[in-house]
Amino acid sequence: MIDLTIHTAGDALYAEVVLNNPKAMNSLAEADLAELDAAYREAADNNVRALFLRGEGKGFCAGRNIKGLDPRDDDATDYLANKVTPVLRRMSQFPAPTFAAVHGPCLGVGLGLAIATDIVYVAEDATIGSPFANLGATLDSGGHALFVERLGAHRTMDLIVTADMMSGAEAVQAGLFSRFVPAQELVEFTRATVERAAQGATRAFMASRALVHDIRDNGTGLWASISDENIAQGRLCSSPDYLEGFQAFNEKRVPKFTGE
Repeated sequence: MIDLTIHTAGDALYAEVVLNNPKAMNSLAEADLAELDAAYREAADNNVRALFLRGEGKGFCAGRNIKGLDPRDDDATDYLANKVTPVLRRMSQFPAPTFAAVHGPCLGVGLGLAIATDIVYVAEDATIGSPFANLGATLDSGGHALFVERLGAHRTMDLIVTADMMSGAEAVQAGLFSRFVPAQELVEFTRATVERAAQGATRAFMASRALVHDIRDNGTGLWASISDENIAQGRLCSSPDYLEGFQAFNEKRVPKFTGE
């Protein structure tokens, strides 16, 4: 089950999307993925200026729900390519900054949800890695790309072959995610950050995300990226939030951004 709530932060709106199947550690079946996709679409339709993703219970998301699944009747490629990947793309392209609070297991498709999110805060004792050695399967949902980029090929293969897990603190120290927080503080810490972001300069945030994704996905080098930054900054110059930011600076007050 996927729950969506729209909250108010000042004059802005933000969405809170909750994976709410704690008995199954929020593992995802096809129907859950369809609900998750619908939740992100509805949040975008409500013009929220930030989105917060979290899981109920003892874990964020343990991956695909494989309870009772007979692999002889399963088309794993269809599930991943046509059910999972489109949702990850929608999440990655959401028209406002996205945040995830990760605690407990974050594995398989659950790891993919985190990868597709802009900013990920993890509990110190979160569990991150590749458990698939015990299933005769392979890491999926973007795990190879994330691990090789941040950890290198040798550490990636070590995690895959041994199925050893990283704690949230270890994952952040290795550069996988944004920062780690004590588990009991994670949700409120993330929510407070989401509320601040919702009241920020959304258009400028999205310009930066486009630059970051271009460097990540296309290997854009320093000087080409600087050129792209120059163009992006020029496009922002006439935006209401850019003008408000400069006016607020000169008037020595806190800016009031509208996301435009």
